[in-house]
Amino acid sequence: SMSLREHALSLFRSAVGTVRPAPMMKRALKLQGDACPQLLVKDQAFPVKRDLYLVGFGKAVLGMAAAAEEILGDHLARGIINVPLGIQESLQRAGMQEMLLKPHSKIQVIEGAKNNLPDAEALKGAVAIQQLAEGLTADDLLLVLISGRGGSALLPAPIPPILLQEKEKLTKMLASRGAAIQELNVVRKTLSVLKGGGLAQLAYPAQVVSLILSDVIGDPLDIIASGPTAASSHSVQDCLQILAKYNLLHNLPKSVETVLSSSPTKPTAPENYSHVSNFIIGSNALALHEAKHHAESLGYTTLVLSTAIHGEVSRVATLYCQLIQLVCLGFAGLGEGPLSDEVRGNLLQLATELEIPGLDLAEFLQALRGLGPERPVCILAGGETTVQLQGTGKGGRNQELVLHVGLGLHRAQATGASSPQGRCEIIFFSGGTDGQDGPTEAAGAFCNPGLVAEALQEGLDVEAFLSNNDSYTFFSQFQSGHHLLVTGLTGTNVMDIQAILIRAM
Repeated sequence: SMSLREHALSLFRSAVGTVRPAPMMKRALKLQGDACPQLLVKDQAFPVKRDLYLVGFGKAVLGMAAAAEEILGDHLARGIINVPLGIQESLQRAGMQEMLLKPHSKIQVIEGAKNNLPDAEALKGAVAIQQLAEGLTADDLLLVLISGRGGSALLPAPIPPILLQEKEKLTKMLASRGAAIQELNVVRKTLSVLKGGGLAQLAYPAQVVSLILSDVIGDPLDIIASGPTAASSHSVQDCLQILAKYNLLHNLPKSVETVLSSSPTKPTAPENYSHVSNFIIGSNALALHEAKHHAESLGYTTLVLSTAIHGEVSRVATLYCQLIQLVCLGFAGLGEGPLSDEVRGNLLQLATELEIPGLDLAEFLQALRGLGPERPVCILAGGETTVQLQGTGKGGRNQELVLHVGLGLHRAQATGASSPQGRCEIIFFSGGTDGQDGPTEAAGAFCNPGLVAEALQEGLDVEAFLSNNDSYTFFSQFQSGHHLLVTGLTGTNVMDIQAILIRAM
């Protein structure tokens, strides 16, 4: 029979596979009819009266555009996409031809935003997209491809007379004063021609259809890539409040003052978006749905905990360790009793602290009740955790989370004979769906309860690696890298995926 590790790997692959550009686009987008063609998106029909244009921006957009061009064929008049610097070469090197455009493509590719920062190249691409949108008529259809990761940096078009450098300097000043990413985005959107619904407004009266790959918890349309085709929920007032909060109102560049004083005070009304249709075609929830289906076909009782896991890795690791403890207690016939009650209490307390949106843990724990050792159990989750940097090591949030879970399982085992873990085979993994975890070539890692003890035998002290944020070095050295999850670039990104797999021994 397959090992739990092999099962875990196949779950991850199936989850990522379903949100890769080509399968994702083919599921969502069809073209039908020749005389009066229609674009079908998730069974909604859009007549193609005259010309069909395509624009896009973000990390996964190259693969999305290649698939779109194949589907649209000769109906596509022209396209422009803005993608991260060097991506065509990386995909070429990785042998991922299917993600690249064909030699005589009608889609122009502009690479920019080095290190995910807006730059002159990204601006050139944004201006080209702006000009294309402005030239459309009521009979045209604009297909917009948006990939959340990197999408915002690839669409910089400050409202004149603001210069890109001035907007960047303001954003940096806000960041250095502790502004949250949400606040930065409100300011960026307010000073931008294309963000916050700007692109959709410029394309009016053409029909605008957006296909969106979400990398944000909860898939909020106005946040993903700063919402170029979604009505903004923020006004100039919100922007001014944020600037006031960080004492920046009095040293703004002249150009920014000019734009803020002449901007409409209210956001554009929703009825001005009647020509726009936004579709989320790839998300963490979709990937987990596929992983659940796959786990069930392998014989697991499968539960999805949440697609909105966030918080500091050590706290999230504690949540996972307690869940593993609870399932093992159930397997040992101790699902009801003082020990299980204590673990359930701890879990509810943790969930309150982590404030995970939409998580009904009480209901989830109810579903765990009565799961015995007859069938293996798989618990799936997704989202994006955070790491408190204190060391100088190399790693990423997924590898660090896995190492924390390994340590937690080790400590639970060490605290006494009452631990029912001994009768369970357990594996935990966490991986980034883009195939890269931090600055490493690993997507994430696996661990089991024996990891820390085995590492000590090899002379590796897990706690020392953790305190230096050096999870990647640990996993590279431990059992010659056997616990690293290495997939290579996937060409997609819907945040991270975690899984707990448990079966009775």
